Parts: sequence; C-alpha cells; structure tokens
Amino acid sequence: QVNLVESGGGPVQAGGSLRLSCVASRDIYGLCMAWFRQAPGQEREAVATMDGPGSASYGDSMNGRFTISRDFVKSTLYLQMNNLRPEDSAIYYCAAKITSPRCFMSAVSYNYWGQGIQVTVSP
Repeated sequence: QVNLVESGGGPVQAGGSLRLSCVASRDIYGLCMAWFRQAPGQEREAVATMDGPGSASYGDSMNGRFTISRDFVKSTLYLQMNNLRPEDSAIYYCAAKITSPRCFMSAVSYNYWGQGIQVTVSP
C-alpha cells in the first residue's frame, strides 16, 4: 500500500512556474513513479515518469518545460513546471507502480494514485 499526497498546485499566469510535490507514505527507492494530468473532457495523459534507476521520460506536449525529480530521504516526487501555458491547466496526479521498476506512459499501469491537485494557468 502506498498513499500519495500532492501539493504545490494553484493558479498561475502564463509564463510562470510551479513546483508540484508528491509525498509517499513509504520508501520510494526503486519505484517507478509518474505525474499525469487530466483536463475536463479529456483523457488522463502522462506528463512525466521516472523509473526505478532514475531515468526520466516526458509526454510530447511538455516540450522541455517540465522536469521530474525525486528525493529518497523525503520520499517525495517533484514536478518543476516552467513557462506554463493555459493549455497546461488540469488536475495533476501523482502515481506509483510497484509491480516493477520500469515505467510506462499508460495510466492503467499504475497501482496507486494521489487525490490530484488543480493547476490553473491564466492567459
């Protein structure tokens, strides 16, 4: 069992930055963890993943603006988001996959999810 709690979201103007945090209830060493987002009427899409060894992957629309990272001591996953755009507005979710350290971009692969946090980017 892994409980995930996100924080750091909120309103921001276009071009601004936010850093999301996801605190896990257990050691995250070796876990695949990811950030997803879902806008109203749209499917949940992968924003970024980080596998057990630490390799990161990003969704196509992130265009180098987002950076995923983690802190084992704090059992925390981060998402630094820069140069935000109105189309980045969505609920952002933290997810963990415990079946193997390999990550996938499909939401169905993940076993545990946070409650989600709203990010709203105004023009």
